[in-house]
Amino acid sequence: MSVKVEKTDNKNELKLEFTVEAKTFEEGMKTVYKKNAKYFSIPGFRKGKVPMNMVEKFYGAQIFYEDTFNEIVPEIYDEAIKEEKLEVVSRPEIDIVQMEKGKDLIFTALVQTKPDVKLGKYEGIALEKNKYEVTEQMIEHELEHMADRNSRMVTVENRPAKLEDTVVIDFCGSIDGKEFEGGKAENHELKLGSNTFIPGFEDQVVGMKTEQEKDINVKFPDEYFSKELAGKEAVFKVKVHEIKEKELPKIDDEFAKDVSEFDTLKELKADIKAKKEKQNDERSKNELQETAVKAVAEKSEVDIPSGMIEAEVDAMAEDMGHRLAYQGISLEQYLNMIGKSMEDYKKENEEPAKESVKMRLVLEAISKDAKIEVTEKEIAEKIKELATAYGRKEEELNSNEELKKNIEASIKSEKSINYIIDHAKVKEVVAKSEECECGHDHAQKQEKAEKKTTKKSTKKAETTEKEDKTEKKTTKKETKK
Repeated sequence: MSVKVEKTDNKNELKLEFTVEAKTFEEGMKTVYKKNAKYFSIPGFRKGKVPMNMVEKFYGAQIFYEDTFNEIVPEIYDEAIKEEKLEVVSRPEIDIVQMEKGKDLIFTALVQTKPDVKLGKYEGIALEKNKYEVTEQMIEHELEHMADRNSRMVTVENRPAKLEDTVVIDFCGSIDGKEFEGGKAENHELKLGSNTFIPGFEDQVVGMKTEQEKDINVKFPDEYFSKELAGKEAVFKVKVHEIKEKELPKIDDEFAKDVSEFDTLKELKADIKAKKEKQNDERSKNELQETAVKAVAEKSEVDIPSGMIEAEVDAMAEDMGHRLAYQGISLEQYLNMIGKSMEDYKKENEEPAKESVKMRLVLEAISKDAKIEVTEKEIAEKIKELATAYGRKEEELNSNEELKKNIEASIKSEKSINYIIDHAKVKEVVAKSEECECGHDHAQKQEKAEKKTTKKSTKKAETTEKEDKTEKKTTKKETKK
């Protein structure tokens, strides 16, 4: 076998011309024949017992060509890539020049190779590190979340239903006086404000009392999943059996004992603060690392082959597919749900993929330029860590050369990032506090707190008789305490 390598007019692209001896091709044909002999059937011969020359005479020798190519070429291709020390980053585009029994197999492979990186400045760059402070309000929010998780539902009888209540109802829906499938249920629990029912349904349940019956008029959305119901006006006969509200536990020392290993609320708060500070430190570190790589990547130049971007997009799709599998759906199902095709998904991810590939190439270039090395001891420690985490044997992981290569690349990448940061001018800045994303309504408490603050300010500014009495009452209570 011989291979001729030549550059094309395109950057980071090579054309490889392979010539495989006729003898090698014929040996491949014999291998393919043996693997498929049981499938051949020719009159006068038992199935699976037809000689190779008879198969060629009956069907033509070309019946073996495609399978023979697939049988022998992958190994030949891989061997050539290693011998030529090529860093190929794309699938080969194969073009068969000659393929015939008794003649040399000649084919070409068009491949893209890893590009050179023109590194920007990566030593002494200016970086900002975000510092996230843990405020008392954040701790209070976390305590509210814990209280919410430990809440219980209690029945209320002295008032009508309101938003956030859970009601137990019977309902029966009809269109033009006729009941429809799936429109009837008994003792159904519905949280008002959850928007799980048709728009307008829950709003009309608000204000109903226990054992009250009512007709609710609604219209199914035009885009409703059931075409038989889409856009139709319906009437639901509804009866409320029970109204329940969430009862939160009092946040005190007893609460701390119930929900944690601590005896006092003070200790629980200190633990929440410590954990949040640890999370914030990790967040600051991750953000600084990302900022550092992006800063160097922006100042670096590299022509990224399309094959690398395509491979990265495919990897992103595969990763997304694995994560969705844990939720019991496939990537295709998810895309159908959001009205997108796989082509749309890949197109949307081209730019993120390109950015990701560029950062990876820049880090590889830094590791070479800064002569960053990874020791066998570091690889062994990481393998031990993985073995412990996933319940595998170290010997098993050590025998996986591909895994060891990936581990080495990962450690080298991390070292390269740390190199940028260690040689950078890092300025710490206090990050702006973010809004709570828990979904709970803290506005009411905030409003009350603001009102209290306003009242206190007013008391200091205006000493009216009423405010004076209020202050005296407060003083008495504090004295009693």
